[in-house]
Order: sequence, then structure tokens, then C-alpha cells
Amino acid sequence: MSRYLFDRSLREIQNDILRMGSLVEKAIYDAVDAFMNQDVTSAAAVIMGDERIDELFMEIEDKCIKLIATQQPMAKDLRVAITGLKILTSLERMADHAVDIARANMCLTGHPMSLRPINEIPRMARLARQMVKDGLDAYVHRDVGKAREMCVMDDQVDFIFSHVFKDTINCMAENPSLVTQGAYLLYVSRYIERIADHATNIGENVIYLTTGERRELN
Repeated sequence: MSRYLFDRSLREIQNDILRMGSLVEKAIYDAVDAFMNQDVTSAAAVIMGDERIDELFMEIEDKCIKLIATQQPMAKDLRVAITGLKILTSLERMADHAVDIARANMCLTGHPMSLRPINEIPRMARLARQMVKDGLDAYVHRDVGKAREMCVMDDQVDFIFSHVFKDTINCMAENPSLVTQGAYLLYVSRYIERIADHATNIGENVIYLTTGERRELN
């Protein structure tokens, strides 16, 4: 394969990853929106839509593996291919957590959510989605600065998660009849916190791709 064709293959993989990232961002938004509105129909759509994300994941993964196996890239080119695989895996796991949120919503049927900590969930989710967007932007532009800045938002997500956790436990202690709602609220907040962690992993991979350095941003 010529250098031109090799570079074109890498660009195609990058564009595919961005396409998958867009689907994942939408899945996160839709799952959280469905949870806040206790919309079972929208939650079901998120679960069904995960099949397309999984198919795309396998298609892109196959492209990356074939490129590595047939071209045996070295140094920076190998880093580009390996980083693509790692970012792909992070996105797939985020999509799985979006499905987890949707399933939690389905399990809450008949249990109206009235716990006060739920009001923190949209803000937490907005930060996590912004981290996904910034991580993919940093990937496209090889922007190490933006990748490093993501850890600040991850700290904010962790702070909100800690607040939601403590407040929810207190609400459950005060009113045991809210234990079911509280349990699922804890699940959802944890899933969003994990999405932010996976977004941070993208930032770490961008730094590795650009500089060759392995940095922990969490």
C-alpha cells in the first residue's frame, strides 16, 4: 500500500470514529433525557439503537486490525492505529453505559422519581457529554492542551457524583419507601461518572498519540 493510500485509510478510520462518537453522544443525551422524563419509549429506542453502534464498532475495529496486520506500521503510524482502537473501545463502553441508564429507567416503571438529587443529573450529564465532544475534537486536531483540560471537567463530574451519592443515601435513610428510586438514581449517577472516565481516557490517548507520553488525567 502506498503512503497516500495508507494515509487515506487512517483518515477513513478517524472519520468513522467521529461518526460513532456522534451516535454515542446522542445515545447519552437521549438516555438521560428519557430518565429525567421517565420516558419508557425513548429509553427503549436507546437500547435498540445500541445495535447499530455495536455494528459500527466491529466494522471500525476490523479496519484497524486489518491495517495493522497487513501494513505492519511502525512508530508514529502504529501509535495512530493503536490509539484509534483504544478510543473506539472507550466510545463503545460509553454507549453501553447509555444503555444501562435506559434500562434503569425501564426498571423504574411504577416508581415515580421524586428524590431531590435527581436535579443534579442533567448538569452531570452535560459535563460528561462535553468531555466526549472535547475528547474527539482533541483527537481530530491533535490538541494536547484540550486533552489536558478535560481532567478539570472530570473533577467536576466526580464532585457532583459524590454529592448525589451522599444526598441520595440520606434521602433513603429518611424515607425507606424511596429505596428503589434511590438505588436506581445511584446507578445512573455512577454510569454518568464512568462515561466521564472513559472520555478522560480519550484525552489520555490523544496525549499519547501526539507526544508518545502516557499521562494519567484522572
